Order: sequence, then C-alpha cells, then structure tokens
Amino acid sequence: MSDYETIRVERDGPLTIITLNRPERLNAMPPQMADELGQAFYDLGDTRAVLITGEGKGFCSGADLSARGSGSALGGKGGSHEALIQHYNPAVSQLIRADVPVICAVNGPAAGVGCSLALAADFTIAAKSAYFLQAFVNIGLVPDGGSTWLLTRAIGRARATRMMMLGEKISGEQAEEWGLVYKCVDDDALMDEARALATKLANGPTLAYAHIKRNIATAIDQNLQMVLLAEAEAQRIAGGSEDAMEGGMAFLQKRKPEFKGR
Repeated sequence: MSDYETIRVERDGPLTIITLNRPERLNAMPPQMADELGQAFYDLGDTRAVLITGEGKGFCSGADLSARGSGSALGGKGGSHEALIQHYNPAVSQLIRADVPVICAVNGPAAGVGCSLALAADFTIAAKSAYFLQAFVNIGLVPDGGSTWLLTRAIGRARATRMMMLGEKISGEQAEEWGLVYKCVDDDALMDEARALATKLANGPTLAYAHIKRNIATAIDQNLQMVLLAEAEAQRIAGGSEDAMEGGMAFLQKRKPEFKGR
C-alpha cells in the first residue's frame, strides 16, 4: 500500500480500516486528505470491506479552509469550486462507487464534506456523541461534496431542507430516528459494533454485494424497467459465482456458508 500522511490504513485479513488522522483539527479535510482517501480506495487490492473512522474526538469537521489548496471559502474567486472538482468530489465518488461494502463509524462531528463522506457509506454507525451538520448557509454558501443528493434521498425533501437551510446539528440519535444512519450506539461501543459489522461483510459474498450496490444506485436514478433489467443481469453474474455455489450447497447441507469473495 502507499504511504499516507493524513490518513492511516491498516489491513485485518479481508478488511481494510482507514482512519482520518488529523485529530488536532478534528480531522478537518485538506485537499491532500481527500486525495489520499481516493488513493486508498485505488489501493484496496483484494480487500472485501472497508471501515472508515476518525482519530480522536471527531469523525471529520469538514474541509480544512486554512489548508493550502483548499479553495478557502473566505478567499472566493472560484477557489472552492476548483478544490471540489479536483479533490473532494472525486474522493466522495470513490466511496460511493466502491465494489465492496463501506462502513463509517462516526465519532463526534461529521460536518460539511465530513457529513457527505459519512453518508456516502453503505452503513453508517454513529456514536451518541456524534452529530451531522450542514453549516454552509451560516457563511453564505451551499452544501457540497454530494450532500444535496445524499441527504435528499436519505431523509426526504423536508428534512434535507431543514438541515441545509437552517444549519442545525442533527444528533446521532436523531439521525437514527430519521433513517439517516444505520444505527446509533453508545460511544464506548462504537468501534466494536462497526468492526463486527465490517468483519461480517468482509466475509460475505463480495460479488453479490457489488451488484446489490450497483442495483441500488440504478434504483435511485432509473425507472422500474431499467431496475428489472439490471437485477436480471446481476443475478446472471452472481448465479455463476463460486460463492453462489457454496451458498446453495451450504443451504442443502444445513451449515453456515464459507464465502471466498469469488
């Protein structure tokens, strides 16, 4: 794997754990961190699931406006537009397009692009101390990093409008109530819960997961007929996999399947 300065990447068998590692800044994300996160997804190799969390007291407090190349909102003149196009948007896209399950364990604030990052995962587990925030409106800006798309589809127009136009903090417990996250847990249980889920997914039918993710994306953006076609094609591919054969045999033999990700 590559060497990184702003994130930490560890392998545990089929699971890759990525930790945003600027705790002194509540893991505020400079362009370098966005680039390194994207590179980490290119470097996954035979990884079968990814767990992302933040070091210290925060998940990610947003883009680091003080960092060189961040396109400081206070500087204007299109700098933030360039930073989004070249750094932040590609990182969020990498997360969404990953062929393996992605789990985010959110500790403390997930603000701005940090909120986008958390919501781009397939499963987001929040600590009770966590909160989700779209504060752009407070400085005369608009949500970015995919937040408009992610929030509206996750919690509907009314609640997304509330978050983006009022700039209110949404607690981990409220996020669970709204269906914004998979679940909210006690702070001291966060990493155990997230790791257990990530490990389960890392040992599951990886090819089937990839096609489920693609079909969900198709379902969001396409009509029913397109979804039916996508499901049929995905089922054809998954049905010929080693994992599908193993799943069928395990069912007949009344035992737990041992998926290999092939």
